[in-house]
Amino acid sequence: MKISCVILTMGNRVAELDRAVVSAVTQTDGDVEVVIVGNGADVPQLATASPNVRTVRIPANVGIPEGRNHGVRECTGDVVLFLDDDGWYATDKVAAHVRERFSAEPDLAVISFRVMDPEGGVGQRRHVPRLRAGDPQRSSPVTTFLGGACAIRRSAFLQVGGLPGRFFYAHEETDLAWRLLGEGYRIEYDADAVMYHPQVPPTRHADFYRLNARNRVWLARRNLPWPLATLYLLDWILLTVIRERSHLAIKSWFQGFKEGLTQPAGERRPMAWRTAWRMLRLGRPPIV
Repeated sequence: MKISCVILTMGNRVAELDRAVVSAVTQTDGDVEVVIVGNGADVPQLATASPNVRTVRIPANVGIPEGRNHGVRECTGDVVLFLDDDGWYATDKVAAHVRERFSAEPDLAVISFRVMDPEGGVGQRRHVPRLRAGDPQRSSPVTTFLGGACAIRRSAFLQVGGLPGRFFYAHEETDLAWRLLGEGYRIEYDADAVMYHPQVPPTRHADFYRLNARNRVWLARRNLPWPLATLYLLDWILLTVIRERSHLAIKSWFQGFKEGLTQPAGERRPMAWRTAWRMLRLGRPPIV
Protein backbone atom coordinates (compact mmCIF):
# COMPACT_ATOMS: atom_id res chain seq x y z
CA MET A 1 0.00 0.00 0.00
CA LYS A 2 1.69 3.16 -1.23
CA ILE A 3 1.54 6.34 0.85
CA SER A 4 1.66 9.89 -0.49
CA CYS A 5 1.87 13.15 1.43
CA VAL A 6 0.36 16.35 0.01
CA ILE A 7 1.63 19.64 1.41
CA LEU A 8 0.17 23.02 0.38
CA THR A 9 2.35 26.10 0.59
CA MET A 10 2.16 29.79 -0.20
CA GLY A 11 5.96 29.83 -0.39
CA ASN A 12 6.34 32.05 2.67
CA ARG A 13 7.40 29.50 5.32
CA VAL A 14 10.58 28.00 3.94
CA ALA A 15 12.12 26.62 7.14
CA GLU A 16 8.78 25.22 8.31
CA LEU A 17 8.11 23.62 4.92
CA ASP A 18 11.54 21.99 4.96
CA ARG A 19 10.82 20.60 8.43
CA ALA A 20 7.48 19.20 7.26
CA VAL A 21 9.09 17.52 4.23
CA VAL A 22 11.87 16.00 6.35
CA SER A 23 9.32 14.52 8.75
CA ALA A 24 7.58 12.81 5.79
CA VAL A 25 10.56 11.52 3.79
CA THR A 26 12.38 10.12 6.86
CA GLN A 27 9.57 7.79 7.89
CA THR A 28 10.96 4.34 8.74
CA ASP A 29 8.36 2.65 6.56
CA GLY A 30 10.12 4.32 3.65
CA ASP A 31 9.26 5.64 0.20
CA VAL A 32 6.60 8.16 1.17
CA GLU A 33 5.85 10.16 -1.97
CA VAL A 34 5.71 13.89 -1.16
CA VAL A 35 3.86 16.29 -3.47
CA ILE A 36 4.30 19.96 -2.61
CA VAL A 37 1.64 22.18 -4.16
CA GLY A 38 2.53 25.84 -4.62
CA ASN A 39 -0.90 27.43 -4.20
CA GLY A 40 -0.53 30.53 -6.35
CA ALA A 41 3.16 30.77 -5.46
CA ASP A 42 6.48 29.24 -6.40
CA VAL A 43 7.65 26.38 -4.21
CA PRO A 44 10.83 27.65 -2.51
CA GLN A 45 14.17 25.90 -2.78
CA LEU A 46 14.46 23.46 0.11
CA ALA A 47 17.48 22.21 2.01
CA THR A 48 16.07 18.69 1.77
CA ALA A 49 16.84 16.82 -1.44
CA SER A 50 14.97 13.58 -2.06
CA PRO A 51 13.88 11.71 -5.20
CA ASN A 52 10.53 11.16 -3.48
CA VAL A 53 9.69 14.88 -3.47
CA ARG A 54 7.87 16.52 -6.38
CA THR A 55 6.62 20.06 -6.71
CA VAL A 56 3.75 21.51 -8.72
CA ARG A 57 2.58 25.09 -9.02
CA ILE A 58 -0.99 26.33 -9.38
CA PRO A 59 -1.05 29.72 -11.15
CA ALA A 60 -3.48 31.31 -8.67
CA ASN A 61 -4.46 30.68 -5.07
CA VAL A 62 -7.46 28.38 -5.43
CA GLY A 63 -7.94 27.87 -1.69
CA ILE A 64 -7.20 24.97 0.61
CA PRO A 65 -9.72 22.34 -0.60
CA GLU A 66 -9.06 22.78 -4.32
CA GLY A 67 -5.32 22.96 -3.65
CA ARG A 68 -5.50 19.61 -1.88
CA ASN A 69 -7.68 18.19 -4.65
CA HIS A 70 -4.92 19.18 -7.07
CA GLY A 71 -2.35 17.41 -4.91
CA VAL A 72 -4.42 14.22 -4.85
CA ARG A 73 -4.66 14.28 -8.64
CA GLU A 74 -0.87 14.61 -8.85
CA CYS A 75 0.06 11.88 -6.36
CA THR A 76 -0.10 8.11 -6.81
CA GLY A 77 -0.55 6.75 -3.27
CA ASP A 78 -3.30 4.44 -2.07
CA VAL A 79 -3.41 6.54 1.08
CA VAL A 80 -2.86 10.31 1.09
CA LEU A 81 -1.56 12.24 4.07
CA PHE A 82 -2.51 15.91 4.19
CA LEU A 83 0.05 17.95 6.10
CA ASP A 84 0.12 21.70 6.77
CA ASP A 85 3.39 23.30 5.76
CA ASP A 86 3.96 24.49 9.34
CA GLY A 87 3.25 21.07 10.86
CA TRP A 88 5.39 17.96 11.17
CA TYR A 89 5.10 14.36 12.27
CA ALA A 90 6.02 13.63 15.87
CA THR A 91 7.74 10.30 15.12
CA ASP A 92 9.14 8.41 12.15
CA LYS A 93 6.59 5.62 12.67
CA VAL A 94 3.47 7.47 11.49
CA ALA A 95 3.53 6.02 7.96
CA ALA A 96 3.92 2.47 9.28
CA HIS A 97 0.99 2.96 11.65
CA VAL A 98 -1.19 4.42 8.89
CA ARG A 99 -0.29 1.66 6.43
CA GLU A 100 -1.09 -1.03 8.99
CA ARG A 101 -4.49 0.41 9.81
CA PHE A 102 -5.65 1.01 6.24
CA SER A 103 -4.42 -2.40 5.11
CA ALA A 104 -6.36 -4.17 7.87
CA GLU A 105 -9.56 -2.06 7.79
CA PRO A 106 -11.05 -1.77 4.28
CA ASP A 107 -14.00 0.34 5.49
CA LEU A 108 -11.72 2.93 7.09
CA ALA A 109 -11.71 6.11 4.97
CA VAL A 110 -10.00 8.69 7.19
CA ILE A 111 -7.69 8.83 10.18
CA SER A 112 -7.67 12.18 11.96
CA PHE A 113 -4.38 12.69 13.79
CA ARG A 114 -3.79 13.93 17.32
CA VAL A 115 -2.29 17.41 17.14
CA MET A 116 0.20 18.33 19.85
CA ASP A 117 1.58 21.73 20.78
CA PRO A 118 5.37 21.69 20.18
CA GLU A 119 5.75 24.06 23.14
CA GLY A 120 4.17 21.53 25.49
CA GLY A 121 0.84 23.30 25.93
CA VAL A 122 -2.46 21.54 26.51
CA GLY A 123 -3.47 21.80 22.85
CA GLN A 124 -6.60 23.25 21.31
CA ARG A 125 -10.02 21.75 21.88
CA ARG A 126 -10.94 22.20 18.19
CA HIS A 127 -8.16 19.76 17.25
CA VAL A 128 -10.17 16.87 18.72
CA PRO A 129 -13.03 16.44 16.22
CA ARG A 130 -15.78 15.36 18.62
CA LEU A 131 -18.03 17.03 21.17
CA ARG A 132 -16.38 15.36 24.18
CA ALA A 133 -12.89 16.66 23.48
CA GLY A 134 -11.53 16.75 27.02
CA ASP A 135 -9.21 13.76 26.59
CA PRO A 136 -7.16 14.08 23.38
CA GLN A 137 -5.39 10.79 24.13
CA ARG A 138 -8.62 8.80 23.68
CA SER A 139 -9.21 7.44 20.18
CA SER A 140 -12.77 7.18 18.91
CA PRO A 141 -15.00 7.07 15.84
CA VAL A 142 -15.86 10.60 14.67
CA THR A 143 -17.98 12.35 12.05
CA THR A 144 -15.39 14.86 10.80
CA PHE A 145 -11.61 15.31 10.77
CA LEU A 146 -8.75 17.80 10.63
CA GLY A 147 -7.82 18.69 7.07
CA GLY A 148 -4.13 19.38 7.69
CA ALA A 149 -3.58 16.45 10.03
CA CYS A 150 -5.05 13.34 8.50
CA ALA A 151 -4.69 10.30 6.26
CA ILE A 152 -7.34 9.48 3.63
CA ARG A 153 -7.97 6.42 1.49
CA ARG A 154 -7.53 7.85 -1.99
CA SER A 155 -10.13 5.62 -3.66
CA ALA A 156 -12.78 6.73 -1.15
CA PHE A 157 -11.77 10.37 -1.60
CA LEU A 158 -12.21 10.12 -5.37
CA GLN A 159 -15.41 8.08 -5.04
CA VAL A 160 -17.28 10.94 -3.35
CA GLY A 161 -15.75 13.68 -5.50
CA GLY A 162 -13.01 14.96 -3.19
CA LEU A 163 -13.15 18.21 -1.28
CA PRO A 164 -15.61 20.97 -2.31
CA GLY A 165 -13.29 23.40 -4.08
CA ARG A 166 -15.75 26.32 -3.94
CA PHE A 167 -15.48 26.43 -0.13
CA PHE A 168 -11.94 27.92 -0.39
CA TYR A 169 -11.48 27.63 3.38
CA ALA A 170 -13.55 26.23 6.31
CA HIS A 171 -15.80 23.17 6.68
CA GLU A 172 -14.57 21.42 3.54
CA GLU A 173 -13.48 18.41 5.65
CA THR A 174 -16.96 18.07 7.16
CA ASP A 175 -18.54 18.12 3.70
CA LEU A 176 -16.22 15.29 2.61
CA ALA A 177 -16.71 13.41 5.89
CA TRP A 178 -20.50 13.43 5.65
CA ARG A 179 -20.37 12.09 2.10
CA LEU A 180 -17.96 9.34 3.13
CA LEU A 181 -20.22 8.35 6.02
CA GLY A 182 -23.09 8.21 3.56
CA GLU A 183 -21.16 5.64 1.53
CA GLY A 184 -20.69 3.44 4.61
CA TYR A 185 -17.08 4.35 5.42
CA ARG A 186 -15.64 4.96 8.89
CA ILE A 187 -13.70 7.97 10.15
CA GLU A 188 -11.46 7.58 13.21
CA TYR A 189 -9.72 10.00 15.52
CA ASP A 190 -6.49 8.10 16.23
CA ALA A 191 -4.57 9.36 19.25
CA ASP A 192 -1.59 7.16 18.32
CA ALA A 193 -1.02 9.08 15.06
CA VAL A 194 0.59 12.28 16.27
CA MET A 195 1.76 15.47 14.59
CA TYR A 196 3.03 18.78 15.92
CA HIS A 197 1.51 22.12 14.99
CA PRO A 198 1.94 25.58 16.53
CA GLN A 199 -1.08 26.87 18.43
CA VAL A 200 -2.65 29.48 16.17
CA PRO A 201 -6.25 30.77 16.27
CA PRO A 202 -8.38 30.20 13.15
CA THR A 203 -9.58 33.79 13.46
CA ARG A 204 -6.17 34.94 12.19
CA HIS A 205 -7.62 34.64 8.68
CA ALA A 206 -9.15 37.93 7.56
CA ASP A 207 -12.28 36.28 6.11
CA PHE A 208 -12.72 33.68 8.86
CA TYR A 209 -16.16 34.73 10.07
CA ARG A 210 -17.60 35.34 6.61
CA LEU A 211 -16.34 32.08 5.10
CA ASN A 212 -17.21 30.13 8.25
CA ALA A 213 -20.84 31.19 7.97
CA ARG A 214 -21.12 30.96 4.18
CA ASN A 215 -19.70 27.46 4.14
CA ARG A 216 -21.93 26.28 6.98
CA VAL A 217 -24.93 27.25 4.88
CA TRP A 218 -23.44 25.55 1.82
CA LEU A 219 -22.68 22.46 3.91
CA ALA A 220 -26.30 22.21 4.97
CA ARG A 221 -27.69 22.96 1.51
CA ARG A 222 -25.44 20.34 -0.11
CA ASN A 223 -25.75 17.51 2.40
CA LEU A 224 -28.73 17.65 4.76
CA PRO A 225 -32.40 16.80 4.31
CA TRP A 226 -34.26 20.11 4.55
CA PRO A 227 -35.68 19.57 8.08
CA LEU A 228 -32.17 18.87 9.40
CA ALA A 229 -30.67 21.71 7.36
CA THR A 230 -33.11 24.15 8.98
CA LEU A 231 -32.33 22.91 12.50
CA TYR A 232 -28.60 22.95 11.80
CA LEU A 233 -28.59 26.55 10.62
CA LEU A 234 -30.89 27.80 13.39
CA ASP A 235 -28.62 26.09 15.90
CA TRP A 236 -25.53 27.85 14.55
CA ILE A 237 -27.24 31.24 14.42
CA LEU A 238 -28.08 30.86 18.10
CA LEU A 239 -24.60 29.64 19.07
CA THR A 240 -22.91 32.46 17.16
CA VAL A 241 -25.04 35.19 18.75
CA ILE A 242 -24.37 33.74 22.22
CA ARG A 243 -20.63 33.16 21.75
CA GLU A 244 -19.41 36.17 19.84
CA ARG A 245 -18.80 39.45 21.62
CA SER A 246 -17.47 41.44 18.67
CA HIS A 247 -19.99 43.46 16.67
CA LEU A 248 -17.71 43.32 13.62
CA ALA A 249 -17.35 39.53 13.89
CA ILE A 250 -21.12 39.04 14.08
CA LYS A 251 -21.68 41.43 11.17
CA SER A 252 -19.15 39.56 9.03
CA TRP A 253 -20.69 36.20 10.04
CA PHE A 254 -24.18 37.25 8.96
CA GLN A 255 -22.81 38.67 5.72
CA GLY A 256 -21.37 35.22 5.00
CA PHE A 257 -24.64 33.56 6.04
CA LYS A 258 -26.49 35.67 3.48
CA GLU A 259 -23.96 34.72 0.80
CA GLY A 260 -24.47 31.06 1.66
CA LEU A 261 -28.21 31.41 1.08
CA THR A 262 -27.98 33.38 -2.15
CA GLN A 263 -24.93 31.98 -3.93
CA PRO A 264 -24.71 28.53 -5.62
CA ALA A 265 -23.64 25.82 -3.17
CA GLY A 266 -22.77 23.15 -5.71
CA GLU A 267 -24.32 19.74 -6.20
CA ARG A 268 -26.96 18.81 -3.63
CA ARG A 269 -26.77 15.19 -2.44
CA PRO A 270 -28.74 15.03 0.83
CA MET A 271 -27.67 12.24 3.15
CA ALA A 272 -30.01 9.36 3.87
CA TRP A 273 -31.82 9.42 7.20
CA ARG A 274 -29.92 6.26 8.16
CA THR A 275 -26.69 8.25 7.84
CA ALA A 276 -28.07 10.95 10.13
CA TRP A 277 -29.08 8.21 12.59
CA ARG A 278 -25.60 6.74 12.40
CA MET A 279 -24.10 10.15 13.20
CA LEU A 280 -26.45 10.48 16.17
CA ARG A 281 -25.25 7.11 17.50
CA LEU A 282 -21.64 8.30 17.05
CA GLY A 283 -22.41 11.22 19.35
CA ARG A 284 -22.65 14.08 16.87
CA PRO A 285 -25.98 14.43 15.08
CA PRO A 286 -25.90 16.65 11.97
CA ILE A 287 -27.60 19.55 13.74
CA VAL A 288 -24.56 20.45 15.92
